This record gives sequence, structure tokens and C-alpha cells, in this order.
Amino acid sequence: MQRELVELAQAGDHEAFTVLARSSSARMYGIARLILRDSDRAQDAVQEALVSAWRHIRALRDPDAWDAWLHRLTIRACYQAARTGKRRDLVELHVVPDPEPAASDDLSIALADRDGLERELQRLSIDQRAVLVLHFYVGLPIADVAGVLDVPVGTVKSRLNRGLESMRESMRSDPEAGLHLVRERSA
Repeated sequence: MQRELVELAQAGDHEAFTVLARSSSARMYGIARLILRDSDRAQDAVQEALVSAWRHIRALRDPDAWDAWLHRLTIRACYQAARTGKRRDLVELHVVPDPEPAASDDLSIALADRDGLERELQRLSIDQRAVLVLHFYVGLPIADVAGVLDVPVGTVKSRLNRGLESMRESMRSDPEAGLHLVRERSA
């Protein structure tokens, strides 16, 4: 089905492209949000990637490679946004309903862990974040991450290793970071 939609979009069918864009936009936004750490810039990056996809869809040689090609466009848009955009410090508040008393400790730990992981990701370079997001969030194998980023496999492995080691070192040096579950899982 996706292949047919891509072929129709390559022939100029706006409706087919709209269906493709709608089915991919949430995943693209998730990737961009994790890499850029800013929802507004992530939305802009997704928009840029979709505009680029429409403009260059005829250049896509293999319609079955739509997802990988779209990942590549999203990552490039993220890099562009990181280069040109000024960093804005935002504070996001997420309203969480009061949990049941028995589950409050577990929820508190999970929220602290998530916030701690987000802080650690923010400390990494955009290159390291991109690799971690594509590998762990999107679930791409290392070879596919290399293809999306257009870098050698060794570079991906190096960025992945350095990023993870940086996060581990930061967690070791800050025992109050609230990453209880992550330590238990990785130990």
C-alpha cells in the first residue's frame, strides 16, 4: 500500500502525498523532538522535511525506501535547525493527575527517571543524540542509522559509544539524578 502511495505521489498526486505525510508525521515529530529538545523547532524541522520530501519525491529511486528517506530528511532538517536556530530556554510543565496512593512511589521514580534521561540527552551533542534516537527510539540497526545519517558505520558506533559513556559517567557522578530504574536495568 505504501509503495503504491509513493508511486502516486511521485506522479504528482497530492492526495497520496498527504496520506503518506499524515501517516509519518507523528514519528517524524518524535524523532525531531528528541534530537532538538524543543517542540517548536521540532515542528519546524518536520515541516521542512515534508516540504523537501514533496519537492524531491521524484528523486526517490526506490519507493520501498520511503521511511528511510524520510528519516534522512528529518535528520537533515534537525541539523539545519540546530545550526541556524538560537537556543531558547523553555520550561515545559506536564500536568500529571494525582496517582493512586499505592502507585505514587513507582510513578514518582518513573517521572524522575524520564526527566533525568531527558537532561542527560540534552547534554549530548546533536550528533550523539541523533544516533541514540535513531538506534534506541526508532529501533534502527546500526547499519541503517549510518545510512540515514550518511556516515560510516564506525562513526555511528563511536558516537553511540561516546554518548552512552557520557550519560553513564554523568549518572555515576550525580547519584541524586533520579535514574534509579536505569541503573538497575543497565547493571
